[in-house]
Amino acid sequence: MCMNSIFAHILTAVMNMNESKNLLTSILTTAQMGQTGIRSTLQTPMRSTLRRALETQLREYDAIEQQAQAIAGSRGWELRELEPAAKGMANFMTRMRLSTGSTDSKIAAMMIQGNTKGMITGLKELHQFNKSDPQVTALSQKLLDCETAGIRQMQGFL
Repeated sequence: MCMNSIFAHILTAVMNMNESKNLLTSILTTAQMGQTGIRSTLQTPMRSTLRRALETQLREYDAIEQQAQAIAGSRGWELRELEPAAKGMANFMTRMRLSTGSTDSKIAAMMIQGNTKGMITGLKELHQFNKSDPQVTALSQKLLDCETAGIRQMQGFL
């Protein structure tokens, strides 16, 4: 094997690793944003069926976050997490939006908007990813499935 071929092989491997790490970071921050949004709404009075649905979604985001951290840990990667300012802003916006009116439908609408943003981000990232890392690709698809299910589930509360 010539030196140029070895260099090209190493460069490809490094680029694939960076893509995987970037996608995994996006998965992590999207899951953390979902957790933040749900936790901030759980402080609001709501129907018990809506509360149970949100708690189920929260557990799903928690599991995705744990899987992302486990993949990163097994590879010696440290992922960039959601900025505290973003969490604070999400909490503030939730309190403002839920300060008046029918909260169940507002919560459902906010969750649908958040899930939709998560899906858009996830699809863009996944389409740019070369899919050479089946573990990260599968977790990305799991997050997209979670977002889709969240939208369907919240529609009944509008």
